[in-house]
Amino acid sequence: MAFGKKDKFSILLSEIAVNLKEGANYFADYKLKNVSDLQIFFEKMKEYETKGDSYVHDIIKELNNAFITPLEREDILHLAMSMDDVLDGFEQCAALFEMYSITDADEFMLKLVEAIRNAVIEIEKAIALLTNKKLLQIRAHSILIKDYESKCDGILRQSIKQLFATEKDPIRIIQYKEIYENLEDIADSCQGVANTLETIIMKNA
Repeated sequence: MAFGKKDKFSILLSEIAVNLKEGANYFADYKLKNVSDLQIFFEKMKEYETKGDSYVHDIIKELNNAFITPLEREDILHLAMSMDDVLDGFEQCAALFEMYSITDADEFMLKLVEAIRNAVIEIEKAIALLTNKKLLQIRAHSILIKDYESKCDGILRQSIKQLFATEKDPIRIIQYKEIYENLEDIADSCQGVANTLETIIMKNA
């Protein structure tokens, strides 16, 4: 089985991927200047997350109604859910910035966010290939997603080492460490999407 041009699942997966990319770009590009910006930042990320949830709900509804699906039902659902996990991570991280009133993202946060944004761009490209039935071309993007996740692992180690070496305020250590780890968790979720894509390639290519 493969996606047709106007396949409902193809359209919904594409919408999830595009919404994820738009959310990642907003997250990466938003300039926090003062505490009042944090509420705007969080609320906007919550909008992206809510929109993503509605797409996942639509996919579940379509799976329940469909007699035949272009891929195995659990693979379609797992792919949708794994992309939703990435968006959930962004929303949770925006909540941490808002909760801790952090407006000065440091160099490690910026590096993590940029690597994650790049991974999300690869996810969106991979989903476009999937819906156009170009399964074997997806693998190159899957490899890049995993490379970005590996890069985030390295940044996380450096960030925590630097934090404990230079920061004297224990509360700030706790807050920054949580944000670093939360960002790395988002990168892990991106890798989860890559793993799901590779399973689909293995079963269908």
